[in-house]
This record gives sequence, C-alpha cells and structure tokens, in this order.
Amino acid sequence: MDTQLRVLMVDAATSYHRIDRYPVGKPFFGPVDLGLHLAGKHRSLNMGAGLLAGSIFPGSNRLIVTGFSPCWGGFYVSTMGGAALVFDNLGVNLLSIVGRAPTPSVLSLNRQGGEQVEVETVPVDVRQVWQQEPGGVYAMMRHVLEKLGERYATDPRVLAVGPAAEATDFGAIGSAPLRGGQLTPVDTWCGRGGFGSKLLQEHNLAAVIYGGTFVDEDFRDRKVADEWFAQKYQKKLAAVDFEATTKYRFDPRFQTGGTLGVNYATLGGRLMFFNYRSMYATEEQRLQVHDQFIVNHYLKQFNEETIQPKQQAMCGEPCAAVCKKLRDEYKKDYEPYQALGPLAGVFDQRAAERLNRRADMYGFDAISVGGVVSWLMECLAEGRLSPEEVGAKDRPAFSAEGFDVVADSAHNAGIGVAILDAIIQRRGVVDLREGARKFARRLARDKGREVLDPFVYTAFARKGWMVPNQYWTPGAMSPMAIMGKYYMYYGNDFLPPRELGRLNADLMKKELTLDNLGFCRFHRGWAEEMLPTIIESLYGLKDRLQEEIAATASRIASRNASVCWESERSIDYVYTFLKRKQTVDGVQRPELDSWIKQFETNKQEAALAFWYEVHKGAAESLREF
Repeated sequence: MDTQLRVLMVDAATSYHRIDRYPVGKPFFGPVDLGLHLAGKHRSLNMGAGLLAGSIFPGSNRLIVTGFSPCWGGFYVSTMGGAALVFDNLGVNLLSIVGRAPTPSVLSLNRQGGEQVEVETVPVDVRQVWQQEPGGVYAMMRHVLEKLGERYATDPRVLAVGPAAEATDFGAIGSAPLRGGQLTPVDTWCGRGGFGSKLLQEHNLAAVIYGGTFVDEDFRDRKVADEWFAQKYQKKLAAVDFEATTKYRFDPRFQTGGTLGVNYATLGGRLMFFNYRSMYATEEQRLQVHDQFIVNHYLKQFNEETIQPKQQAMCGEPCAAVCKKLRDEYKKDYEPYQALGPLAGVFDQRAAERLNRRADMYGFDAISVGGVVSWLMECLAEGRLSPEEVGAKDRPAFSAEGFDVVADSAHNAGIGVAILDAIIQRRGVVDLREGARKFARRLARDKGREVLDPFVYTAFARKGWMVPNQYWTPGAMSPMAIMGKYYMYYGNDFLPPRELGRLNADLMKKELTLDNLGFCRFHRGWAEEMLPTIIESLYGLKDRLQEEIAATASRIASRNASVCWESERSIDYVYTFLKRKQTVDGVQRPELDSWIKQFETNKQEAALAFWYEVHKGAAESLREF
C-alpha cells in the first residue's frame, strides 16, 4: 500500500498548483489531521479521501471537507457520501485550496492515466446559472457538467453551491453521482459547517468538477479481509456489514428503513415539533401528535411511497445500506425532514417535499435553516414579528389543537418557502450574511429578548452558531469544539454532566477515526472496531493511529471557544429533557433529582453549572498530556 499522502495544493487566484507529499503516520493519516495542519498554516479549504478509498470496504469513499467554518467560527469537519470514489481517480489524497479566483469560477481537476492533474479555473456567471432550471445548486451542477463533462474519460463528480453560499454563512456544498453521464436525483451534501459559503465567499469558486483514470494500489483482496472479519466476528465482511447497516436499509422490527423511517417509528414522546414547543407539552400530548400526525400520516406516507416500493439508492459507491430513500426526485433523510418538517409545523410529505426542495435548491444546510425557519415561524405565530418583516404574507398554524395535518402543513410550508426566499433576497428585516446568531442579537436589541429566546442553537466564540442535531438530549447542546455533527453523545439516557463530557470526548475520537479514514458512520457497527486492525495489517501503524487521533482531538479541543447557552429555550432544551427522564421514564437517581431542583430554583445558574460540568468532562479527557 502507498505510504505517502499526496496533497494537491491549488491557488484559485492563478491556477498554480503543486503536489506535496507527507509520509503516512508521520504524523498524518488522512484528511482530518492533515486538513487541520493545512488549515492552520494556510487557512485553506481542504477536501480529501481516506487511505482506504477505492478499496473493497463498504463506506470507505466518503469525501471529507475541513477548514475554519464561516458559521461555526472554529475548525470544522464536514462529509459527503460516496464522492471520494471518483476523487480517488485523481491519484491524490487531498485537495487544498488557497487564494481567491479573480471572478466567480469553476475549479476543474482532471487526470488522464499517468499524467499530472490538469487544473483550470473556468469563469461562470453564478446568478445567471442559478436562475436556470431546475435552479440553484441543481442548475449549477447541470451547467458545469454540460460545459466541462466531455473532458473526462469516465464519469466525473461535480460539487456545487447555490445562492445560500452568497447570502449567508451556512451555505452547503451539494453533489450527485452520475449514471450514464447523467445526474441522478441522489443528491448528497456537505451541509454542516457552511463550507459552501467558504468556497464561494473566500475562494470565489461556485463549483468543483473532478475525475480521471488514474489507477493506484487499492486494497482489493476480499479473501484476506474475510479472514480478518472471521477472526473478530466469525462472519465474512459482507455479512457483518449487512447486519450493521440494517437500520439504513430496512429494519423488520419496525417495518421501515432509513434514518427517517426508523427514527420516526421509535421517537414516541421524544418527538420535537413547533420549534421545540413540544418540550412544554405533556407526554400524552406529544404521544398524541406522534400517533396522529407521524405514525398515521407522515411516516405512513413515507412507508407506502418509499419503503414498500423500495425506492432507494446508493450515494455513489457500492454499499449494502442503500440508505438514500427516494420518492421521485425527493431524497428523504430524518434530520432535514424533521427540521424542515415537524419542527416547522409540517407533518405532510407533499408539504415537506416542497419546503425541503426549496432549501436544497438554494443550497442551505437543511438542519440549520430548519432551525432558523422554525424560530421565525414561532415569532410570527406569537406576533413578535410581522409577516412583512420576514417576507411572508400570513402567520403559521403553530399549535396541535385543531391542526389539519394536510391543509395546515401546506400552509406552513408556504410560509417557510417565503422565509427561505426572504433570506436569499434579504427582504424585510432578514439579513443572515453574518449568521443567524448575530441576526437574532440584533433583533433582540430592537424588539426585546422575547424574540431571541425561542431560538435554539449552540454558540461558539463571538459569532459562531449551530442548530443542534435533531435529538432531544443534552449531548446535542454540549460545549464541544465541533458541534452539529456526532462528536458527542446523543443517546436518550441520563448521564451526569461531567460523565456526559467524558463520553462526548470518547465518541469524538471514535468519530474522528472514521472521518480521518474516510468512512461513513453508517458502517460504524464494525468500522470503529476493525479499522485500527486493518491499518495495522496494511501499514503496521495501529498504535500510531490511535495516538494521532487522540492528539488531533486534543488539538481541535484546544481551540474550543464554546459559549454558554444564550437563549432561554436552549436552556429549557436541557432542563425539560431532565424533567422528562424523571416524570415519564421514571429514572430515580440522586444526581438527576439534584439537577432538576437546581434548574427549578435558579434556571440561569443551573444552566451555567451544568454547561461547565460538561465542558470539564470533555476538557479533562482531551488534554494532550
């Protein structure tokens, strides 16, 4: 196996490029630790593949994007399914972009056989392209493919941004695999972290197209791999992976599949809706909404239209998970269809499809924009903002009482679409160029704290912000150096905050191992255990891998500038979880009782104490020495 990491350094201002080489394990193993080094040195945006990209291991072809996030403010890691399989054909491990193109451009990377990578920046009229059908990100992908696709001997991959990358700090990077030279509806996203905004605003690049025919030494010996897995699991690789990805394919226990299906089938009273106001409802009310609006409608539609006819696909690499669940051109995952679904008062698939498609077309991080839209919709419903101020024409239906699951969902989706349009066009008071957190603070100065308090987010440094992952658990609000991913514990059980911080740190290192080796976390059921063994067998560096992962986690954590929860609902997100564990789940632990009493005595003081305890647990576990 190749023992060097090859980095293609590209200056977007001049198209000047060179290949830098780094020995594997001295000290870098992949796109995260090497990306951290390069971002710190050059403030670059980095995209790369893991050491095992192109190998027989399923899930090994995730594209890893790193750099300093414009919305979070710190170093960030974001990933995109399947996109590293084509990247591997460039014969490099990492692309590192510096400089700014003189005009909005497309970065073209091509490698034919043993030749050097051809690098060119091609000007593009971004606004004119975004207005073409089918609009935004999708139009940019199509335009780039039509203009430059014929240069490639095999199907290339196009990464593109939409208008959200220009109008906000949380624009995503979208892509879709090709089939027969044509774009498929299986769009994949590097969403969290705002790297689409970084690509366009800092480097003036609206898209990257790459591909080639370079063939390198990928691990393809299935017999040897099966021996490794047989020693650990008494089963072959394919059998172990098939079992590990059951949830994402089809889980017979729930007669559904994918993150959307299994999560909604099992949430019950943990369902969040109407901008988290569900936290203040009774368990009976939450279960009633889950039963009537989710199980018997939203989930039922999904099962009938997607699961039963097996409308599913892969992200661009061969994989037994077939996790991309579809209905026509609509790809459905839990978190986007939750944040731009029940959280925004939308419980019907047709309405959610309309709202999610508009967000995707614009190129938003769907989770973050779902949190913003839901917050602004509550402000509308409560009269804190007028429809004209957010670009809407009406107020939403934002209560379960008397809610018409089809008509009111369609009504709310229409308001959500209008808010998305207003963000892009900066209509009314909406201006998210410097982020939603700064926008919320500005609104609060003009209209009072009651406008900011319903907004749920984690805060970082002066302007950094992130809407949490859509799980009602304190781990999603933790003061970690990277939030919005799964570098934290998101289980449903109660953990004392100091212990939660330690577990967050442990899981951060496990997730970093997957990301640094370019693996999809849907395969973590075996990958977390087996990857060190595989690296030892191929490179003899198992101990060094674990040492460097710990060091990388520590270096990321050393930049942790998390800020304690600023909005009241962010605090209540944690307090109501604790209260539910006591009153609904019947957990009887002195630590839980003590924390609930502290929150009920002085909410602000308790929140600060809880937050710091989580911070302490993570910090003491992530010290390098």
